Amino acid sequence: MDAFSDLSFFVLLMKRGSLAAAAQEMGVTPPSVSKRLSALEARLGVRLLHRTTRRISLTPEGETYLVEGTRVLAELDALEHTVAGSRATPKGLLKINATLGFGRQHIAPMLSKFSRAFPEVEVQLHLTDRPVNLVEQGFDASVRLGELPDARLTARLLAPNRRVLCAAPAYLRQAGEPATPRELQQHRCIFLRESDETYGTWHLRAGAKQETVKVRGTLSSNDGEAALGWALDGQGILLRSQWDAAPYLRSGRLRRVLADWSLPPADIYLVFPTKHHLSAKTRALVDFLLDGFRSRREEAGGDYGGW
Repeated sequence: MDAFSDLSFFVLLMKRGSLAAAAQEMGVTPPSVSKRLSALEARLGVRLLHRTTRRISLTPEGETYLVEGTRVLAELDALEHTVAGSRATPKGLLKINATLGFGRQHIAPMLSKFSRAFPEVEVQLHLTDRPVNLVEQGFDASVRLGELPDARLTARLLAPNRRVLCAAPAYLRQAGEPATPRELQQHRCIFLRESDETYGTWHLRAGAKQETVKVRGTLSSNDGEAALGWALDGQGILLRSQWDAAPYLRSGRLRRVLADWSLPPADIYLVFPTKHHLSAKTRALVDFLLDGFRSRREEAGGDYGGW
């Protein structure tokens, strides 16, 4: 096997995520894939993967081989299409990651349209609120909310998005409305169990003033839709993104709380590994999603941030 063939094999293996899945894609047996991987590692003189019965993960050398190898393959593909005088047709497997709620509500419908526009692209959408490593887990792109990713990734803004505090009018009539962040500690609050560090801790800012408040409540969840339902049912004050809360704020079923205070940003980005040449399928996805969210960016200055 030549070096380019080995690179293609290794990239496919990491995209599929397991020896068995790669074997199915290649039409061979898992032992054949394992044997080829061992031969590749022997040729290079390094171990590329940690292997257990359940999963595979990259060694530092494997990550370098994958990242740089993917770049080399992309450059070779771009060179061949340039020489041939044709534009690459988007095709092949495209693995995309997104958060559960936003992915279900906004990304999945757009990918249905994308699939119709590019029928030669096989789309795999993986929804999770847990952080993912795009390179190690073989994703072509990810839709993320909040802080920008590390320098190895390129980010394109899909839509501005702010976090807001809100509650049902019935709750505010019964419990009163907090005038300062500190008064949140006297209220029932609903929050998401996203990580041990941020569990029940809200950070607010107004000009030069900053407040960090540890809130309390009897209801918490790792699912934003469940938490939103509790807020609509008058169970307390919720911190939620505009993309999710805006329809209820607009209708009056929820009301802003501490509207003069801002919370950490939650802008929505499409991120993908930084490469000199993007593959045709990834470029098509980037352009398609940027166009699909254009109206959100253009209307970002409104009361509900375009949502």
